Amino acid sequence: MIGLDLNGADLSGGVFQESWFTDATLVGSKLIGVDLYRSDAEGADFSGADLTRASLVRANLDDAVFRRAVLDGADLVKASLYGVDASAASLRGTRLMGASLIDVDFRGSDLSQAIVRENTFKVTVDEATNFTGMSGTLFGPVQLITQEIKREIGGAELERWIRALGGDVQVLESRG
Repeated sequence: MIGLDLNGADLSGGVFQESWFTDATLVGSKLIGVDLYRSDAEGADFSGADLTRASLVRANLDDAVFRRAVLDGADLVKASLYGVDASAASLRGTRLMGASLIDVDFRGSDLSQAIVRENTFKVTVDEATNFTGMSGTLFGPVQLITQEIKREIGGAELERWIRALGGDVQVLESRG
């Protein structure tokens, strides 16, 4: 499905393990409960798509777009998300364990009840990003953008900041 236009398609419940969705456009598509285990969706556009309860385990999602997408209850264990735009996305209860999130835009996103486990979490967030009930462990730092400033926070400061927002996350020391 490399480069295909699947805008608005209903692929719910589909099993697409080890498939190629590279540069596909799935804007507004229904992908509820799909299985994309070990699939490659590099550069795919999932803007406004519904990926509720989708399995994206070990998927390559580098440079993908998830603007305003719904990933509630999705499984992104060991997924690669580099350079992803997930602004205003809903990731409520999503499992992000062992995933690599580098240069991911989570401004305005809902990460409530998300579970992280030893995630690389070098993401951009803002005051509208929801961390309520987020739990687990991660490696920072994050870029925090507010109306007044743009700054990097990590370590104990990041841990305190997320806890102040209702999350329970331990920030781990850098591996390198």
